[in-house]
Amino acid sequence: MALNVLSVASEAVPLVKTGGLADVAGALPAALAPHGVRLTTLLPGYPAVMRTVKRGKVLHTYDSLLGEPARLLSSKLGDHPMIVLDAPGFYAREGGLYGDPAGKDWDDNWRRFAALGRAAADVVGGMVKLPKFDLLHAHDWQAGMAPAYLRFAPVAGSAPVPSVMTVHNMAFQGYYAREVFKYLGLPKRAWAIDGVEYHKGVSFLKAGMEAASVITTVSPTYAREIRSAEFGMGLEGLVVSRGDRVRGIVNGIDHAEWNPAHDAQLPANFTARSLGKRAANKRALEEEFGLEPGDGPLFIVVSRLTWQKGMDVLLEVLDHLVGIGGRLALLGSGDRAMEAELAAAAARHPGRIGVRIGYDEGLSHRMQGGGDAILVPSRFEPCGLTQLYGLAYGCVPVVARTGGLADTVIDANLAAIAAGAATGVQFSGVDYPTLAAAVSRTVALYHQPDVWRAIQRNAMKADFSWNSSGSAYAELYRELVSAQ
Repeated sequence: MALNVLSVASEAVPLVKTGGLADVAGALPAALAPHGVRLTTLLPGYPAVMRTVKRGKVLHTYDSLLGEPARLLSSKLGDHPMIVLDAPGFYAREGGLYGDPAGKDWDDNWRRFAALGRAAADVVGGMVKLPKFDLLHAHDWQAGMAPAYLRFAPVAGSAPVPSVMTVHNMAFQGYYAREVFKYLGLPKRAWAIDGVEYHKGVSFLKAGMEAASVITTVSPTYAREIRSAEFGMGLEGLVVSRGDRVRGIVNGIDHAEWNPAHDAQLPANFTARSLGKRAANKRALEEEFGLEPGDGPLFIVVSRLTWQKGMDVLLEVLDHLVGIGGRLALLGSGDRAMEAELAAAAARHPGRIGVRIGYDEGLSHRMQGGGDAILVPSRFEPCGLTQLYGLAYGCVPVVARTGGLADTVIDANLAAIAAGAATGVQFSGVDYPTLAAAVSRTVALYHQPDVWRAIQRNAMKADFSWNSSGSAYAELYRELVSAQ
């Protein structure tokens, strides 16, 4: 049974990206195509998106969509169909996707992304002249109002359509004051505990999670973790109440883009059978970061610099890492105080620690291809992609045992090494003693060349392509459509 699905997201590669959500939204159309699913992506018309719309057909015109004139335009996301919500009053502005040039959230984000949700419900409800959509797939809080509009304010005369709400990170919930409710165009019955109301305000994420047919997260472990107060971020009761309507499907990675055998960003391409060629990438990376050659491992970090990512604990461990012969190349941005502390650590350990503030896609490839181990000390991690890239490139992941990190990395304990199954290093709890011990264990493993090469080869053999994830989503879609 072929399916026609609308995926609504606030970002998608290669057009716009702030994090892993964009990677997933951009990869899903190709991942689902082999499984009989035609996925159309609905994106906001940011300037970067509008530059790619060439002679896009006008599918629908709004005189006022939550207060702004808007159009729905047909376009392409790579080789796959895309619909763009062209609303200059909402999206044609300088700055980031969600905030101004100074990093402050736009005051009207609630209106900008409610409009996106309303448009998604209109498309699925048949307001535009397109083949009938069988299902709506919404991603994160920015798209959370789409299932809510489908449930509480569907297009008049439209048939019910099932929906999936994917939570990429429970920490971001799109919470706004009660006053915004009267502008959303929802009936009064939507202002309820099983509707959009949350702590006397409106939560876009909660709205989507309540209204959707099924909630998915981006790893099985995270789907279990968010049932607890520690990871549920106040929504654990809702998650528990949905029972088996909460599923976990681990993210994949695009091996066409992330493949060390063909990656044009690398000075030297390599495979699991030619790991020796990685040495040229390591030398180039050392030079790029101004690091001295050394006998110990070169650790890398590619991360947002936040508490969630455990960067405060990493800062505490840096002197220990250098003291036992390790070196560090870090790429990231975020908390200004952390950025300053990292710069101070680099100044304290010249030639041993190199820091680049910002994000550079090409550099992230070179780091995975030249680093020996990637540190991911996240306090919680719904899925994580950097550890998957590390596996693919033989850059051994050193990860906290949480969420998708726990699901994708096999710890190099004695049994796993003996069985030839180890792919990385796991540690439980994110604090100085556990991270320092994990770093020490990694250094010790690195100094056992045969064991280290075996871990690298095991990592590179692990299959985290989108094929299995795409199959799981397609199966879920069919289950929901058949039950409708």
